[in-house]
Amino acid sequence: MLGVAEDKGRKEPSELHKNTGVAIMLEEIPIFSELPSTDLEAISSHAKVKTVPKNTIVITEGDESSSLYVIMNGKVKVYLSGEDGKEVVLNMQGPGEYFGELALMDAMPRSASVMTLEQSQFSIISKEDFQDCLSRNPEIALRLIQAMAKRIRALSEAVRNLALHDVYERVSVLLRTMATDLDGELKIEQKLTYQDIANLVGASREMVGRIMRELIVGGYIEVDNRSFTLKKRLPTHW
Repeated sequence: MLGVAEDKGRKEPSELHKNTGVAIMLEEIPIFSELPSTDLEAISSHAKVKTVPKNTIVITEGDESSSLYVIMNGKVKVYLSGEDGKEVVLNMQGPGEYFGELALMDAMPRSASVMTLEQSQFSIISKEDFQDCLSRNPEIALRLIQAMAKRIRALSEAVRNLALHDVYERVSVLLRTMATDLDGELKIEQKLTYQDIANLVGASREMVGRIMRELIVGGYIEVDNRSFTLKKRLPTHW
């Protein structure tokens, strides 16, 4: 009986599908968007895809690991924590965004912790693979610097918000900053709980809940399945 020769170099369909999905995702990220398809395929072929349950710490502040994480689906929070257990949330990220890029540029420990807020899937790119790609495409360095500068500006604005504004003003600034114009309405596409907002503005959930309820009753905000629509200009003061 004749058999079919095994092609040991051939990838399994699931692996090919995985690599294609990673390449497509990378193409949507600004720092990789202009890479030749050959480089995208090379990076995606080495990337490790990992699914992580909700409420799992992905990286910890002070860790020595050095990989770039691209979020394929799910949601994470980037945060700092003190010895007393208090947290300061620096950012929340979703599909198409990434974290861990600082570890690719220097040999320093992780500067913040990252935890999943829902089950998430990541494409993990090693420092060696990223630097190999960088050596062939030095323009990536400029795009990475631009992205990092944007994050620094956002962080500076967050610090200003915490230092100079009361809780209502911090909530108001956050909502306006996150809202985007969709078909003539200001909507926050990212699903948020009151606890998420509280963590982002450095306040208690109870205080944020009181503010949000009054904004809803006043017709300033409409909530549908944790999605917010800003119906009219928010009050200057609460």
